[in-house]
Amino acid sequence: MAGILAWFWNERFWLPHNVTWADLKNTEEATFPQAEDLYLAFPLAFCIFMVRLIFERFVAKPCAIALNIQASGPQIAPPNAILEKVFTAITKHPDEKRLEGLSKQLDWDVRSIQRWFRQRRNQEKPSTLTRFCESMWRFSFYLYVFTYGVRFLKKTPWLWNTRHCWYNYPYQPLTTDLHYYYILELSFYWSLMFSQFTDIKRKDFGIMFLHHLVSIFLITFSYVNNMARVGTLVLCLHDSADALLEAAKMANYAKFQKMCDLLFVMFAVVFITTRLGIFPLWVLNTTLFESWEIVGPYPSWWVFNLLLLLVQGLNCFWSYLIVKIACKAVSRGKAGKWNPLHVSKDDRSDIESSSDEEDSEPPGKNPHTATTTNGTSGTNGYLLTGSCSMDD
Repeated sequence: MAGILAWFWNERFWLPHNVTWADLKNTEEATFPQAEDLYLAFPLAFCIFMVRLIFERFVAKPCAIALNIQASGPQIAPPNAILEKVFTAITKHPDEKRLEGLSKQLDWDVRSIQRWFRQRRNQEKPSTLTRFCESMWRFSFYLYVFTYGVRFLKKTPWLWNTRHCWYNYPYQPLTTDLHYYYILELSFYWSLMFSQFTDIKRKDFGIMFLHHLVSIFLITFSYVNNMARVGTLVLCLHDSADALLEAAKMANYAKFQKMCDLLFVMFAVVFITTRLGIFPLWVLNTTLFESWEIVGPYPSWWVFNLLLLLVQGLNCFWSYLIVKIACKAVSRGKAGKWNPLHVSKDDRSDIESSSDEEDSEPPGKNPHTATTTNGTSGTNGYLLTGSCSMDD
């Protein structure tokens, strides 16, 4: 085990040439990031999760009820042992052949069986109240942590001149504000990592799981080798759009459509500007070129920049989804079917649809080829599911 730890903490990988871990030990004059500090994130992540439960119950839920958001779930499918067995053991989406067989077996018409399966699927989906509470919690946290990040960074020299991220690196003291900011962000991502398995299951679960892994690894990695200064820029920049996204979701659940449209447009502008403009031209420029000039490359430098490039790849993917939705809205607006600023539920709401929405399907429409009203058969439903969170 000692040999494995020695190999893992090899100074020639983590630190620039001629720098050792002994050089970065805490002294009376200066404090530096220590790997053991990161253990604080686990109990704090649990505390954040408990705060979330309290917040959703005693703050978000009363707000939702005040906005007339219903706590009741979708319509319950009538009990039927045969259909329930098919649903749980075989398929939740029976094809035409199976529907015809069930119709003969039960002496029901196909349309009634289709409706039963829709209602049964909706029973497993959370209510709008649950989704509103989750979004309000995320909105509150993102707003707080972004505000804190801005207030902290505006007092630092590296916000105004990114070359200060590398002057005297890695002998850059760890301040109390920077330490709190880093541990808070890391704890939040750990809480998301675990709560993702109990939260609303969404279509982008896999890519969000990857995103949380990359975020945790990037925060941990940059803290250990004291790239925390540039790390704070990455965190604050990616937090900038998240509160707007959650606010748009809340407005959507409360059926404030005009406000939802406005917030979504604001989110799209901020997201694309920060992720495709400021991030590569400002942050990647300093991590790739200014650091090369001032410090020079070393093994962990390459890993750090590869992680940031992976983050940029995710940013491009989500920006593509946003632009796709915007183009679709504009094209429908030109055709006289859709106002370009009115991006309605089929493109921006959560993957989950209510039973009322699904049951509004025209009688003659084939349910196996149709797209549900909430965009479940395409990528359009991603955006208001939190898939753009980074910090994201």
